[in-house]
Amino acid sequence: MPPSRDPSDPCEWLRRARSNLALAAQAPGQPEILYEDLCFEAQQAAEKALKAILVGRQRDFRKTHDVGELLDLVTSEGVSVPADVNEARRLTPYAVGGRYPRFGDDVGVAERVLRWAESVVASDAGERK
Repeated sequence: MPPSRDPSDPCEWLRRARSNLALAAQAPGQPEILYEDLCFEAQQAAEKALKAILVGRQRDFRKTHDVGELLDLVTSEGVSVPADVNEARRLTPYAVGGRYPRFGDDVGVAERVLRWAESVVASDAGERK
């Protein structure tokens, strides 16, 4: 039986974000791997990392794939969002769109969001102790 996945645990959201990021980083250029699939995974990594922060702060949010909206909610929680993380707003179209621009930089943006979200969640957990 698989382990329980508690959606109220920000670490579970980060675990999923890491999985999406690992999938997004799969070797681009392999003919059987489509760029749009890699871009989708990059968007998902950023989205879930941001949701980890909101879950950790017990902040309600609607079901959305809009990374910009999630960044705004994180900001409304008093969390300062670095400029390079704020670039993740451009990932939103990858959640549902059919056309995708350059791939390389977008995985890097998702990686920056995940690393930053991990540090925020860890800091929040340390403050609660």
